[in-house]
Amino acid sequence: MAKLSGIGGRLYRGETSIDFIGKRRIWYSFSGLLILASAITLFTQGLHLGIEFKGGSSFIVTSPNASVSSAEAVLSEAGITSQNIIQKIGNDKVRVQTEALTQVEQAAVEDKLAAKFGVSVDSIDSQIIGPSWGKEITRKALYGLFGFIFVVMLYLAMAFESKMALAAITAVIHDVFITVGIYALIGFEVTPATVIGFLTILGYSLYDTVVVFDKVRENTKGIASSGKSTYSQAANLAVNQTLVRSFNTSLIALLPVGSILFVGAGLLGAGTLKDLSLALFIGLATGTYSSVFIATPILAVLHEREPAMQALAKRVGSRGDKPVAPVFVSNQEGRGPRNQPRRNRRR
Repeated sequence: MAKLSGIGGRLYRGETSIDFIGKRRIWYSFSGLLILASAITLFTQGLHLGIEFKGGSSFIVTSPNASVSSAEAVLSEAGITSQNIIQKIGNDKVRVQTEALTQVEQAAVEDKLAAKFGVSVDSIDSQIIGPSWGKEITRKALYGLFGFIFVVMLYLAMAFESKMALAAITAVIHDVFITVGIYALIGFEVTPATVIGFLTILGYSLYDTVVVFDKVRENTKGIASSGKSTYSQAANLAVNQTLVRSFNTSLIALLPVGSILFVGAGLLGAGTLKDLSLALFIGLATGTYSSVFIATPILAVLHEREPAMQALAKRVGSRGDKPVAPVFVSNQEGRGPRNQPRRNRRR
């Protein structure tokens, strides 16, 4: 822990620096591969939408003899063999999802499930969601997503600047697209809980990005007149100064979410938790990555295109200057901040 604290101090003071901005093509290439893989997966496999979005029938049976194979046999006997999703929930529950059924077909499935698992028909939790309801839920989910992005862009443009808003939203879209691609690859259902998870990871991603951008704004204030470093150098220093904080914050957030995903949904079989926890886990990880490796390099590139920043880069390049960071030492007797004169003392 002390070593990590020491690294954080050296990164903040500029004694140790990782060139995030200069190596941006590497990060762009890695993200491009992830986005390409996500696009291919979405095109070939698509998303597995839950019945809340596409409509259908759902049956939850509670029985000590609950098993996926028995439920499959019941649907086969009923002649329902397409678009079926059967999941084991815990130790004594099985959930069966089918395409939209008629009243007669639903009653037949309920009777066969009750006979197969030795329970009463009334104990079976059945639900029918029509296609029109699914379309309404989909429309509201899209409204919520685009409305969130619009409000965030407006806030960032007012609180910071338009270039920061554009870079932050690009990073958010990057995070959501990769998360959706992983969902398609794993084959998890997209439910309303998943949408809630997506909106939550947008907030976490923007939180990390805003922390970094606030430091960038502080480091680049009056940079054109001071001429001590280029915009990219000052932005790269800001990323290094906030790196340990971003890592610690994300790690603390990932620990409980990872417990829900791997222990709750994986070991204990709480299937209802995996939709939300998977979106949160992937989103938190990609959000931390994008705030450091995507958002800030994009912001630096946008600013370096400005004539004033290009002129500044030429002046700094001609002198071979390095970014200037505040360097402090321990305030012992007779010593103060470095580069400040000591006061003569009489003994």
